[in-house]
Amino acid sequence: MDNGCRCTSDGLLNPILFNILSQLDNSNQSPNNSGSIPHRCNCELRRTVRLKRPSEICKEASAVLVKTIRFIKNLPAFKQLPPGDQFTLLKNCWAPLFILGLAQERVDFEVADVPADSMLKKILLRRERGAETEREQPTVAGVSKLKSCLKKFWSLDLSPKEYAYLKGTTIFNPDIPDLNASAFIECLQQEAQQALSEVVQVLGPGWQERFARILLTASALQSVTPGLVVELFFRPVIGQADLLELLVDMLFYR
Repeated sequence: MDNGCRCTSDGLLNPILFNILSQLDNSNQSPNNSGSIPHRCNCELRRTVRLKRPSEICKEASAVLVKTIRFIKNLPAFKQLPPGDQFTLLKNCWAPLFILGLAQERVDFEVADVPADSMLKKILLRRERGAETEREQPTVAGVSKLKSCLKKFWSLDLSPKEYAYLKGTTIFNPDIPDLNASAFIECLQQEAQQALSEVVQVLGPGWQERFARILLTASALQSVTPGLVVELFFRPVIGQADLLELLVDMLFYR
């Protein structure tokens, strides 16, 4: 059985383009490096991973999540929104807010490879789950996006006030579909951005560049999927439970 890389056959790289690039890479190699690998295999980025220290990191992540929900709950303007809009914002914004919390608390973590299941086990698990939607699994690529995002925020070294107002611009996102009070939410986001800019201005010359870098870095939050966050940090704790249902309970009923 061939256990080699199947990146090209999986459609991750056009075979014709792959051959052309490989020839170019090979032609640029020196005689001493003729045996080197000309490209990074995409299979490496697709490897599934898990936390190295789950008990410790999941505890830290849970504490950040509690602070995230407490932040939302303490926003008077959030309570003024229609209940449907509150739920929609929570559903779409909890993950970016949580990542900001990880950055603010400087929660660092390492991951390890997940041993691959046998084909028989995969078939049996698929039958057991039936029509259940298969969950997103944390991969090297997904975790790399998350860690890159965290490092960018750490390099900015934001103050507590900067984090607070940036969280405000994140939760009050008027671009989310199906909002009833999108105009009011847009005003709230503009107010949060204005407050953030005023905090940054105090730092003196170069504040415009810093303000732009903060907003640009915040846009990278959308590249990290909520599914990755759930499976990496909370699945070991909540088991089969739905995290969004737990968040709704924490925010509206406690």
